[in-house]
Amino acid sequence: MTISYPFIKPKYYKSLLLDLLSFIKSPKDKPSIEKSTTLKIYDTIGLFFIKVVFSITVATLLQFVYEPENLTSTNMSERFSPVVLLTVGGIILPIFEEVTFRLSLKFNPIYFALTSGTFTYYILTKAVFKSRLSLIDETFWTRVITAFVVVFIVYLVSRTKKVKIILQNYWKTHLRGIYYFSCVSFAWLHIFNFELNLKNLLLLPILTLPQLFSATIAGYTRVTFGFQYPLLLHVTTNILFISLTFLPLD
Repeated sequence: MTISYPFIKPKYYKSLLLDLLSFIKSPKDKPSIEKSTTLKIYDTIGLFFIKVVFSITVATLLQFVYEPENLTSTNMSERFSPVVLLTVGGIILPIFEEVTFRLSLKFNPIYFALTSGTFTYYILTKAVFKSRLSLIDETFWTRVITAFVVVFIVYLVSRTKKVKIILQNYWKTHLRGIYYFSCVSFAWLHIFNFELNLKNLLLLPILTLPQLFSATIAGYTRVTFGFQYPLLLHVTTNILFISLTFLPLD
């Protein structure tokens, strides 16, 4: 069978958006078994195009109103060479964030444990120690060791028969809430990329709108296609936008 991907057909992107909106309205753990790997990749690429257009549009509109400095991007650019920046910002951090916010959208004891550990590291880094995810400072090993302890404990507890059954049933009946929480937490925690002043906090929903839209797509592709698809989408997006920063502006 010949597969034709309609790159230039608006109807295809309309169809993708309708599928996404349908999932956002009523998230269901129903993997798309009728689609081949090729079609899943094509759909992921299509959603990537939609995501980029949306992000650029929002960023452009914000420039006319308010454009706070992204302290995380500035900090990483100052600390890393271009190659290291692409590796850390384009590959390592996307893997970390996908494990934190998307891996456990489908329940599995090891998934839940890994997500619990990375989320602990995220909160300790951003909210408690006011540090950077990629910064090796005096708090680094405290954050890392605590995260590993959480992974170990959560895995041992969640893999016991009784707890595992309880969690599996909870995921089946509360996927909508879990999906919404993953989207909002992913987006709103990005406020730590900016200075935590009153204006930025009041504008939080607008400043993090691109991340919220990205999270809805990532969650959809994770549940429907598999974990590798939002990971691919995230890595590609980060590498693209980081690479653009290397272009001469003059």
